[in-house]
Amino acid sequence: MSDTPADPAESNPWTIRQAEVRYENRWISVTHNDVLTPAGTPGVYGTVHYKNLAIGVIPVDADGATWLVGQFRFPLGAYSWEIPEGGGPHGIPPLESAMRELVEETGLVARAWAPILEMDLSNAVSDERAFAYLAWDLTQGQAMPEPTEQLQLRRLPLREVFAMVRAGGIRDALSVAALQALELRWRDGSLPAGLRAVLGPA
Repeated sequence: MSDTPADPAESNPWTIRQAEVRYENRWISVTHNDVLTPAGTPGVYGTVHYKNLAIGVIPVDADGATWLVGQFRFPLGAYSWEIPEGGGPHGIPPLESAMRELVEETGLVARAWAPILEMDLSNAVSDERAFAYLAWDLTQGQAMPEPTEQLQLRRLPLREVFAMVRAGGIRDALSVAALQALELRWRDGSLPAGLRAVLGPA
């Protein structure tokens, strides 16, 4: 499929005159772009390229509960409660990465999976893409967090987690979007049949 938009009004109005990678590590690269803006004036645009996809999972057990992962987020200088999340290499199916992340962070293995959301994160600055999944029919195993991670786990009813989102207790973008997408699909009855059977009416 071509990335060229069918509508000429959606074509790219920016011109890159010169681009230089100013910083790079295992996870990101930062590029300084000398550009012509859509108005035709000279400008600069800094962009961040992510070397992994953002992956999120909402596990749902037979009682209609889910798991949240708590950790201190260095850029914000604040603690954050989130759905199980991590990075997935480009070139590997996002679902495969989601299965790995769920086991690593929670020890859970799911027999049933369904996509719930695809989104672009912070698209004014970065090209990071995110994929979120629902996981159910769970078996508990041993979590295997990375050595650099210090995580807490909380098992909570989904309704309580939805209330946390509305109250601002969950602020992570992928977590908020995925949980709200789940709540909407629960309310409109469009969840996969196996998950509808677990959750019942909204």
